[in-house]
Formats: sequence, C-alpha cells, structure tokens
Amino acid sequence: MTSDPQPDFRPQSRCLGKVYLVGAGPGDPGLLTLKGKTLLENADVVFYDALVSPAILAGINPQARVVNAGKRSGRHSLLQVETTQLLIAAAQDAAIVVRLKGGDPFVFGRGGEEMAALVQAGVPVEVVPGVTAGIAVPAYAGIPLTHRDYSSSVAFVTGHEAVDKYRPEVNWQALAQGAETLVIYMGVRNLPHIICELLAAGRAPSTPIALIRWGTWPDQETLFSTLEAVVDQMTASGFEAPAIAVIGRVVDLAQLLPSLTGIAPQ
Repeated sequence: MTSDPQPDFRPQSRCLGKVYLVGAGPGDPGLLTLKGKTLLENADVVFYDALVSPAILAGINPQARVVNAGKRSGRHSLLQVETTQLLIAAAQDAAIVVRLKGGDPFVFGRGGEEMAALVQAGVPVEVVPGVTAGIAVPAYAGIPLTHRDYSSSVAFVTGHEAVDKYRPEVNWQALAQGAETLVIYMGVRNLPHIICELLAAGRAPSTPIALIRWGTWPDQETLFSTLEAVVDQMTASGFEAPAIAVIGRVVDLAQLLPSLTGIAPQ
C-alpha cells in the first residue's frame, strides 16, 4: 500500500514566496491540522507566537529559519508592524513562509490585520484555520459550551481590551443578557472589572465560572468558582494568565467528567 503524495505548497512563481497564516491550536500537538503539520515540515521560514507549544515547534523543518514573534502581556518580542514587515521581506526570498499563531489566526489572533497588510504588499497569502482555545480548552476541562437544558447560545469575547486603543470597547452589559455562556479570552488581569460589569447587568452572583490555565497543555489547571467568589479565590490561589474564562450554567457539567487537573470550588 503506497501513501498519498505530499501536497506541493510551493508557489508557481520563483520570484515571490507565499505566506501561510497557520493556526497551531491551543497547545496539544494532536489538535494541529494535517495541513498545518505539512506546512511546518516543509517551511523555509517560520514566525511563531508565544503560546505555541514546544511539542508543535519541534515539528518545524530543521532547516527552516525560526523567528520568535510572540507577544505576552505587553512583553513583545517584535512589534506588530515589525512582524508584518519581516513577513513581507521573507516572502521575497523564501518559498514557504509560515506565520504560526496560537489557536486560530482569525480569532483574536491579529490574523486579519496581517492578511490585509500582506495583500496590500502584493504577497500571496493563505489562511490555515486552527482549533481555537475557546472551544478546545473548555472541552478538555469537561465543559460543553452548549447544552439543550442549560445553554442555547455562546459568545466569544476578548477581556484584554485596554492595550490597543483602536479596539472597540466590549459591551459587557449587552453580553451579560445576550448569551447564556460567555467564553472570555485573555481576561484574567481584567477579571475584577469584567465581573463588576456582568453583575451590574443582572448576572446572578452565584453564576458558575471556570478559569482554565494552559488549556490542553500537560499542566492544564482549572479553577471552579462563582462570580461573587472567583476574584478572592484567584488571588488566594495565585492563579495567573494565560487562561480562558467560561461563565454560565454549563460550567457545572464539568463535574460529570473526570477532571484533568483542577482547583476545587470553595
């Protein structure tokens, strides 16, 4: 039995390469798509984000030039404009340029900005979707985002809105009543403000919340609590970013499955 030939990702033109915006998923290498894996194995240059796991980085072509373009809590290896300029420059000399982004490139990953800049510069670009943390991480913690008895709607939102002036302000009042399940990316540092907004908008203090740190990684950690108690519990336990927050009745369903790791609710 012969295996199917590897797809050829190299562009037809030898004068200009192609940039692939590849979603690495939330960390577990098993969640990387086959197309993303093949691109990493054949890449000439890879620019990777801070939250891409070492197990996925280990699969990069050993002959490739690898550049850390990560951003974590204001500590930027490269500014966004520098990253974009380097992607454009790399495409002039290399056939396969991979911009490896945690999760999915188009879900709070600045993929849209990078795609627009590359297109404007005349650089061929393709997006390879990845499994976003907002879906995979709650699943690994045993939390279904929807359930016929508890939640028929879910909203994904960033909680890290103060860094970039251009980002629209999140309407927490509307979200509090607009979706039964809320999934908040990058919200740990701003969590006290977020909870105040949700409580003011009518969410019950007893509403369950789960904070899931390093989701799908071997050291995944989950803190279960309620809106009224989570800030104190988070402070007492030293819980820190990076983490996803899940708010809603579906959080209580996690007790039905054996937990990976966790901090019990108090």
